[in-house]
Amino acid sequence: MLSLLLVIIYITFISLGLPDSLLGSAWPVMQSDLNVPLSYAGIVIIIITVGTIISSLLSDQLTQRFKPGIVIAFSVSMTALALMGFSFSRSFIALCFWAIPYGLGAGAVDAALNNYVALNYASRHMNWLHCFWGLGATVSPYIMGYFLTNNLGWQNGYRAIGFIQIVLAVLLIVTLPIWQQKKELVLPPNDLVDGQSQKAQSWSELFQIKGLKLMLVTFFAYCGLELTTGLWATTYLVEYRLVPENVAAKFGSLFFIGITIGRFVCGFVADRFGDKALIRWGICLLASGIVFIALPLETDYLALCGLIIIGLGCAPIYPAIIHATPSYFGKKNSQAIIGIQMACAYLGSTIVPPVFGVLASSFTIGLFPAYLFLFAVLMFLTSERLNKLLKVN
Repeated sequence: MLSLLLVIIYITFISLGLPDSLLGSAWPVMQSDLNVPLSYAGIVIIIITVGTIISSLLSDQLTQRFKPGIVIAFSVSMTALALMGFSFSRSFIALCFWAIPYGLGAGAVDAALNNYVALNYASRHMNWLHCFWGLGATVSPYIMGYFLTNNLGWQNGYRAIGFIQIVLAVLLIVTLPIWQQKKELVLPPNDLVDGQSQKAQSWSELFQIKGLKLMLVTFFAYCGLELTTGLWATTYLVEYRLVPENVAAKFGSLFFIGITIGRFVCGFVADRFGDKALIRWGICLLASGIVFIALPLETDYLALCGLIIIGLGCAPIYPAIIHATPSYFGKKNSQAIIGIQMACAYLGSTIVPPVFGVLASSFTIGLFPAYLFLFAVLMFLTSERLNKLLKVN
């Protein structure tokens, strides 16, 4: 039965990735049908982001009251309802309304599921599960593209993903008893921080925990760097390096493929090397990729390969930070802290890429490698300071 639960969790991670890239792939058609400006996609994204931040911060209270399985099942059901709502929307106002449960459901399930895996499964599964999230995020634009190419409408694209989420929600509800059977991993005593795992703490107490602020800055910097790379890499290659648009677009997509493949490979070595080593070497690898992009050479091959290297470097960092949380800060605090981490992730993803857009417009997009390197250095300094502070071997 526990093997069945692991299969369900893998399927859930694929499902988590499915909605994340839908809006971007469908918006050019949606904005025309809804007769709104192209920039209005930002309003929908902001509503979703605010919802995810709120539900992420509340995930600890929710899981303590209702248990992880119930929170995950209810959150997926809420997301499925929102996707179906999108599919029946005929106005922008309706879209904004359904974006509310969309964000609330996504944030709660993300935080609850990540914490459940961090507590109950080895590091290799965290990497493979986030690899499966990337698979879902990669597949959904093709699903939407099929409906748009065959003139079936973006509504039917959303409806198809909505039905998949409904099936998953039913599966989660039926298998709720299995979630209670899994025993939490026994964390090594040396990895616990000054007995902080003994009792759950309030938010004000959580922020006083030694090293927490450093980890949150690391997480913020990572998510900001990842989304900035994904959003601006192709534009940098075309406008600054004068790479042909079709070549730049192809290698831009390889950044995300690098993340997905990297997480799959890391799953085989994660338990052997540990979370700290994965974070450290991931940062070093992505920093070398940034250097490749910045080298002022006539050939663009190194710059293009640099994008893949950045993706490979990014691959282990997010899963390793999440998986390390219970051992760094105590399993009783892990749900609340992972909820805060998710909020920081969404803040980094929302704030850091647009700030670079302002800098690129005001100065030059040639600042792209320097901007990324700044966040890579910030990640390295805060993560190493955290390891020294907590005396992590």
